[in-house]
Amino acid sequence: MAHCPELEAFTRHVRSFAQILTERQGQRLPEWLDAVRQDDLPGLHTLAAGIDRDCDAVVAGLTLPWSSGVVEGHVNPIKMLKRQMFGRAGFNLLRKRVLLA
Repeated sequence: MAHCPELEAFTRHVRSFAQILTERQGQRLPEWLDAVRQDDLPGLHTLAAGIDRDCDAVVAGLTLPWSSGVVEGHVNPIKMLKRQMFGRAGFNLLRKRVLLA
């Protein structure tokens, strides 16, 4: 890394982001985004632009104690059934499979 300043900066940003995630420090996210924008790292700029699109939700997800994990755990099998049934049968059969799942 001593020979590549871009790699050193990239590593520093990734480690900082990992700390924000693991320690649930969402309030630090805006300053992290500003630091990323100051360096010439196109890959991280793309990530920062994606986070910026819904920054309030990302900050809330990183700071608030609530999670939608339980809901997602129930929705994913239903989505899988829907994909399996696409174009094969009518709504009545899909309804039966969802209710029996």
